[in-house]
Order: sequence, then C-alpha cells, then structure tokens
Amino acid sequence: MTAEQPTILATSGGMRRGERTALEFGPLVHYAVELSGPVRRPRLCHVGTAGGDQRWWNAHVSEAGQVAGMDVSHLNLFPMPSTADLEDFVLGHDVVWVNGGSVANLLAVWRVHGLDVVLRKAWQAGVVLGGVSAGSICWYVGGSTDSFGPELRVVTNGLALLPYGSGVHYDTEAHRRPTMHRAVAEQVLPTSHCTDDGVGLLYRGTALVEAVGEQQTGGAYVVAHDPATGSAVETPLHVRRL
Repeated sequence: MTAEQPTILATSGGMRRGERTALEFGPLVHYAVELSGPVRRPRLCHVGTAGGDQRWWNAHVSEAGQVAGMDVSHLNLFPMPSTADLEDFVLGHDVVWVNGGSVANLLAVWRVHGLDVVLRKAWQAGVVLGGVSAGSICWYVGGSTDSFGPELRVVTNGLALLPYGSGVHYDTEAHRRPTMHRAVAEQVLPTSHCTDDGVGLLYRGTALVEAVGEQQTGGAYVVAHDPATGSAVETPLHVRRL
C-alpha cells in the first residue's frame, strides 16, 4: 500500500534510546508508517547517507525495526550503491526514512547517483518520505546547517519537493532561530517551516497539513518575510500530540 497522494513527514525527531536496545522508533516514525497505510508488515527504507552509511548505526536501526514489527532495509551509497536498481529498491518500500548528519554531503552524493530523481518518483508514487534533521532539510529548498563547521550556514540546493525553507532543532541549538530569521529576512530562503525537537510537519503534496509532536513539549513555526519592514515574522503553529 502507498499513501493516496504525495506525502512527506519532515521532523526534528523520530528515534530515541530504547529500553533494551540502543535505539527504538518513536511515535513520529510510527506515524510515518501509519500514513503509508500498509495492510501487512510495514517495509521501511532507512537512508543513512548524511552520516556516511555507518554499518553500526544501520544495525541499531535494524534492531529498532525488529522491536517495532517492521522490515527495515538500508540504502547504502558508500562505498557503492547497495543495489543495481535504485528505483526498484526505493519504490518497493512503504516509507523512506532519512537519518541526520551532513545535509550538504547528502545532497551531493544523492545527485551523483541519481537518487534525487528516484526519490521524486517515489514521492509522486505515494511512498511516504520522512526523516530527521538533514533528513528533513533535504526535502525543502534549503535550511540552516552545520555541515560546513560549528558556525551555521544556509544551504539552498535542497530537492525542493517542498517550496519552503526548513529550520530544525529550533529549541535546542541557540543559533538556529536567528539564522533562519536572517535567511528569511534577506530572502536567501523563502517562507520557512521550523520545528523544535520531537516535532514533525506533515505535507500532502506541497500543502502543510499539520504539525505533530512525539513529546508533550515542542513547537512548530512559520517564518515569513515582511516586505513592509524587511524583517522576518514568526508565527507558531498548533501541534497535535501523538
């Protein structure tokens, strides 16, 4: 089964420390699977490009999938793609979940292998796309990132499936909010959608449907350019708690 229309769940959360395992899937990952509407054991494709496809991390994600009752596959691109047919592999899943790390490196590697084109086809076919941090920013026009060093910079070469900017870890990293405000005020980024840790944004097509949270705290925000003042204006969104 696939979603009835192109669906993205872009988040600042999704995985957490497990009770008896290193990792477990949080409510945001489970919600992404629910959105895909599987009528059998869910199939989740984990993409760890942003972290360099670390096999030890893949093992933790696989274990989390077993606990959650999901079949997890890993799309590795280092040292070479783990499949000869990227399109067939990706479209054979209900959900694609992209992990965090360097969004700049992720975008470069994806384009070398044509995965950017494959992911657009998957999105159009109803495979639910989701992820955390770099795995959130990648779906947008761009966003703030520490890909280049401790001082945040802005990338503007995202896949642009969503025509907005993205701000992640909004409440836990002090420079995220001012960096996003400055980028929107200077129109380096378009109107941007930002999430505190533990919060995700659901899109049907390119329309923002709702903000959802896997914790009792955490907000979501729209940051827009005000042409009258040349500044950025931030508006909080209602967050539905999962």
